[in-house]
Amino acid sequence: MSFFWYDWAGYLGVALVLLAFFLLQERKLQGSGLVYQLMNVLGAIGVMLSLGFGSFNLSAFIMQVAWLLIGSYGIVRGIKRRRETRELP
Repeated sequence: MSFFWYDWAGYLGVALVLLAFFLLQERKLQGSGLVYQLMNVLGAIGVMLSLGFGSFNLSAFIMQVAWLLIGSYGIVRGIKRRRETRELP
C-alpha cells in the first residue's frame, strides 16, 4: 500500500482534531482559545485535502466543511472578544 501526500494530510488532520479534543478534555486548551480553534481548522483542511485528492466521500466532506466553518467562526469571535477587552477603559 502506497501513501500519497494527501493521505498524510488526512492522517495529520485527523490527529490534529483528535489531539485538540483530547487536550480540551484534559483542560490543557480552552474551547474558545485560538490554539484549539486553529487545530480544528487545520485538521479539517487536512481531511478535506485527503477527500478531495483521494477517495471522495460527500458526507465526510460536508462534515469537514462544517468543522472548518465553525472553527473559523470561533477564531473570528475570539479576535473580536480580545479587541473588545483591550478597548475597555
